[in-house]
Amino acid sequence: MSAGLIAQYSGLGSWNILNLNCQSSPKLSLFAEAQLRSLGFYNQFHYYEAKGGFLYKVKPGLTFAFGAGTYQTYREGGNFVLPKNNNEFRMWPQFLLYQNIGRFKIEQRYRAELRFTSNGYRNRFRYRFSLSYPFGKAKNGIKPFSLTVSNEIFFTDKEPYFERNRAACHIIYKPHESVNYMLGYLHQFDYKINDETGRDFLQVGVYFLLKSPSLNPTKTK
Repeated sequence: MSAGLIAQYSGLGSWNILNLNCQSSPKLSLFAEAQLRSLGFYNQFHYYEAKGGFLYKVKPGLTFAFGAGTYQTYREGGNFVLPKNNNEFRMWPQFLLYQNIGRFKIEQRYRAELRFTSNGYRNRFRYRFSLSYPFGKAKNGIKPFSLTVSNEIFFTDKEPYFERNRAACHIIYKPHESVNYMLGYLHQFDYKINDETGRDFLQVGVYFLLKSPSLNPTKTK
């Protein structure tokens, strides 16, 4: 993707996320997620993905996850314009590291992607660093708001190695344990790639958490 073509989409696009996490035990949970993106503000829809997988808590501060899904990128210039830029099936193992420093929470995510694309098989590797600060009056031990900043780099095992950088900031509202609402801004820099085009996005996300009844403590009178 040339820099000139990317520059055509200098406005604010939309990036929408719907996530469901089902926790079956203290260590294991299943997840499903759908995303829909547009290069204009809720116009020029060009990308969607649908994926699912599991997360396993290895020990406090360390979680392993595995996911797979379909990732579809359409041509620029309209809504779901054919032919597609990319038709992809992807699998990815990842590790998540967590730690607290005072009131700040740090997350590091290491992901390897096995990509079966329209242009053949590719490997890709991603590293994301996130820093969040929860605030607000706690209710049932949960602070209702958090401010998060993150940066993620994408690279491959083939030249030119570096593919993409994503920097984002979000505010998250958690009215209770089972749902999170996210609103934020993401800037994406692409280097000579032709999928998931775009530069600036308004991000909107809703995250649901369902727990097995066995994980909810019984109330005693």
